[in-house]
Amino acid sequence: MSSLFAIAVVFAACAAMEAVAWASHKWIMHGFGWGWHRDHHEPHDGFLEKNDRFALVGAAISIGFFAVGSPLVLGDSAWLPGTWIGLGVMLYGAIYTLVHDGLVHQRWFRWVPRSGYARRIVQAHKLHHATIGKEGGVSFGFVLARDPAQLKRELAAQVREGRAAVRPAQEAA
Repeated sequence: MSSLFAIAVVFAACAAMEAVAWASHKWIMHGFGWGWHRDHHEPHDGFLEKNDRFALVGAAISIGFFAVGSPLVLGDSAWLPGTWIGLGVMLYGAIYTLVHDGLVHQRWFRWVPRSGYARRIVQAHKLHHATIGKEGGVSFGFVLARDPAQLKRELAAQVREGRAAVRPAQEAA
């Protein structure tokens, strides 16, 4: 397997993880996984959240791909691209940790972006957290963020249609 192919697989897997994360966030975390995700949307004491269990699920997926690609684990049955997919999943997890936990929720460092894409990510995620409960909502991605003005319009439409409830403005900001 060429190095160029391996690198392409790593980056393709990392990019694909944003779609996996979006779908997981929308239909699992805001669906049957709400019991783990709820505390991420509500004030709480303590550094860790039940929601952090989803990071363990992501790590297990990455480890699973590493195992599938490892001749040490599967011998001649190993599927080498599994190693590179596992690395891509792990890379996405590192980016997620820095962007979502670090930048947006400021768990690892304090920096409030005043402009650019980093500000757009923060604004989009704050709009996601503006809803009360698991129903409705916008911006389920973690690294890619759509235009906050468009997200505000979508959220306002959900409120008008009764599909979402939002927090008072001072709490959502």
